Amino acid sequence: MNYLTIILFVAGLVLLVAGAEILVRGASNMASFLGISPLVVGLTVVAFGTSAPELAVSIQSSLAGESDIALGNVVGSNIFNILFILGLSAIISSLVVAQQLIRLEVPLMIGVSILVFIFGLDGRIDRSNGILLFMGIIAYTVFLIIKSRGEKKEILDEYNKEYGTDSKSTSLHMMMNAGLIIGGLCLLVLGSRWLVNGAVSFAQLFGISELVIGLTIVAAGTSLPEVAASTVAAFRGEKDIAVGNVVGSNLFNLLSVLGMSSILSPDGIRVSAAALRFDLPVMIAVSVACLPIFFTGNLIARWEGLLFLGYYVAYTAYLVLNSMHHEALPLFSLVMVSFVIPITVITLAVVTLRHMRSRNSYP
Repeated sequence: MNYLTIILFVAGLVLLVAGAEILVRGASNMASFLGISPLVVGLTVVAFGTSAPELAVSIQSSLAGESDIALGNVVGSNIFNILFILGLSAIISSLVVAQQLIRLEVPLMIGVSILVFIFGLDGRIDRSNGILLFMGIIAYTVFLIIKSRGEKKEILDEYNKEYGTDSKSTSLHMMMNAGLIIGGLCLLVLGSRWLVNGAVSFAQLFGISELVIGLTIVAAGTSLPEVAASTVAAFRGEKDIAVGNVVGSNLFNLLSVLGMSSILSPDGIRVSAAALRFDLPVMIAVSVACLPIFFTGNLIARWEGLLFLGYYVAYTAYLVLNSMHHEALPLFSLVMVSFVIPITVITLAVVTLRHMRSRNSYP
């Protein structure tokens, strides 16, 4: 391995952090100028922009006939987004969850995840499936824009009261913020590409399989813009953007990335038996796990963030052990299935019941 790979890897990481800071700054300012709530900006501009690497990688993989990487990138990214990014962001700062996410986006994410699993039961997500998925992202985006217009007057009046209504100044700031968003997205995409190329070279050096690369290295690498954007947003106190970015990215990955990849691929996206048996169910389970955690006090606490991170480490460990056919795999699986997962389910159930009882005790 030459030094250029290492240099590109490090440079990619630097570009990701810088791009995320620029993007979050421009997006949050743009929300005020346009009268759009930060949550909607996080669900659309930031989420869709930071998912651009997933879109590029999956389309390129599907056209090259590498369905394992194309599907593994989407599924692995969605698992990574929830377990790693939300977990890390919650550890940085406890995240307040908007009611809209609980009532609309999370149930929608669960529903689309199940739909993708159903589409893949015949072993392939074909072009007609892809068209339906892509129509879903168009409908969802239109809905968000229409909904945000209903909030626009109240937010805009509040902004005008605080900052004034100088039209020239507003136009100048609009252009500056648009430039920040575009510049941030460019840095994110470029940095992600360099980082992924370096990471894949590292993985190939150690003989890791293509499927595991798709589910871990590529998925985590293309999700690094989301990592940077959400963690920077958490540090800056833009908690709606931090959470909305993750949920919006997952919806974009399923509806747009997987949809477009299926449309452009001549034979659609092949869904392996292994993905149907393990990875897709894990993605659905992780999405469902958001509901009780989001529901309890509309807050993702630090201990819940640690729980998410722990499960991502366990998921990655399982993939690595399974790919190596390691002798420790049966014991690891037994411990997870018999102890860790049941204890987690019981803990979440108790926390949820306590929250519901405490809420019902107040008239």
